[in-house]
Formats: sequence, C-alpha cells, structure tokens
Amino acid sequence: MSAPVTEDLLIVGAGGFARETAQAVRDVAAADVAHGRPPRWRPAGHLDDDPALHGREVDGVPVLGGCELVHGLPAARVVVCVGSPRDYAVRARLVRRLGLPVERYATVVHPTAAVSASSVLGAGSVLLAHCVLTASVRVGSHVAVMPQAVLTHDDTVEDFATLASGVRLGGGVRVGRGAYVGAGALVREYAAIGDWSLTGMGSTVLADVPAGEVWAGSPARLLRPAGAAALAELARAAGVPGGAAAGGPADAPVPARAAAHGTEDGAGPNGPRPQTRMESCVV
Repeated sequence: MSAPVTEDLLIVGAGGFARETAQAVRDVAAADVAHGRPPRWRPAGHLDDDPALHGREVDGVPVLGGCELVHGLPAARVVVCVGSPRDYAVRARLVRRLGLPVERYATVVHPTAAVSASSVLGAGSVLLAHCVLTASVRVGSHVAVMPQAVLTHDDTVEDFATLASGVRLGGGVRVGRGAYVGAGALVREYAAIGDWSLTGMGSTVLADVPAGEVWAGSPARLLRPAGAAALAELARAAGVPGGAAAGGPADAPVPARAAAHGTEDGAGPNGPRPQTRMESCVV
C-alpha cells in the first residue's frame, strides 16, 4: 500500500462557510500530524469571483482568483463552500457551472465529528465541529452540516442540503435535495423536509414540509413559497419550460462572491454518486 500523500485543496467561496471549512481543514491536518501521519490536505487557497478579494488573505488563506481557476489546477481537490438562507440554491448552480468530475471533490469531516461506521457520505460534503451521525445515516453530495448538528438513526440528507448549527433530526427523517434547515430546528422522527424548502431557525417540525415552501414556528407552519432560485431548481428537476432547465434564474451566470455565510450553492452530477463509508475523519 502506498504511503498517504498530502494533496492541495481549493475552497470555492470566501465567506463564512468557506472560512469555517478552511479552519476544519487546518484542524484535520493538526489531528493527522498528532497521529504521526502526513496531513490529508494543504489548503491551496480560496477561489471567489469577487475581484476585490483577489490577492488578499482570508484568515491567513490566500484568495487566488475566480472560481474558473479550478480548471487550471487539475491536481488539486475541490470543495464548494457557498450559500446562505438568502440563496441556498447557489451551491447547486456553481457545481453545475464548474462541471468537474466527481473525483475532484473532497469530503471534509472535522476531527471532533462523531460519524458511525454504518453512515455514508457523498463527495463534496462538509461536516463541521461536533456533528453527530449515529447509525445508518446517509448524507448526499455537496451537503453542508454545521456545528453541533445531530443526525440520528436512518436519516437521509439529499444532495445540496444545508443543516445549520444545532439542528436535531429524529430517526428516519428525510431532508430533500437542496433543502435548508435553519439553526436550532427540531425535526420529528420520520418527517420529510421537501426538496428546496426552507425551515426557519428554531422551528419545531411535527409534520412533513412540502417541496419549495418556507415553514417556521413551533409547531412549524407554512409562511410562503420559497424564493425564486429554489423554485427554479424545482422547475429544473421537473423539466418545466421556463424553469432553470430552460435558462431561468438558476442557470444564469453564477458569481461566487463572498456572502454573509458563504457564496454560492451548487448542484451535482446526476446518476449514482460515489459514497464513502466513514473509516477515517476525512476522505
């Protein structure tokens, strides 16, 4: 068996989520060194489409340039760390725009996360500090799991979903593709959070949340339809004329600019995704 090799890692985005991921990568490297092995990755830099950031450093990590630089650095692994409640579909759009093969994407798991051997993670996902995945949890590709989220037995989190800090999922919950679950939300066992929906922070979810809707409160209730970008992703999935598949908002040019909690939100390639059974804290 060949010795582990330290790989360069590009972090797409330079906002809050990207900075948190960069810190997680540093923490993983420190844990690797403490265990006598080479660091998994070397943070090569942030990529962001905001020209004002180019050539600057964010928390000591350089912003190398725009997102298209991923194509000029083919040996580097990539993780897309963008998105906020204002536009939680941006990560999916950016992943589509970049068009990278799935093998380019890294999966980052903070060394303090507790991930069971029976749980599975997809490419490009990020689990931050003190997350817990108890038993037979399935997390898709390009999923963001913020600190201290707890996913219990048999939960499924689909591609491009975001679980904000302190989320608690009961057993058997399904979080749909691209859904955003706000900080501190509690989700009852076997409930379903629909694709591209948004659940407000601090909500108590006792019933299924339909796709493309915003729910909040305790118990959570419908507030309004989701925003245009999320609804465009739903239209794209359904092949609706005039939706994102036909050049609607989600397929407009996607700038990756630093936002309050990240930059862009992205979708991944169709078809089966490679999955990693968690035998080590980072793949």
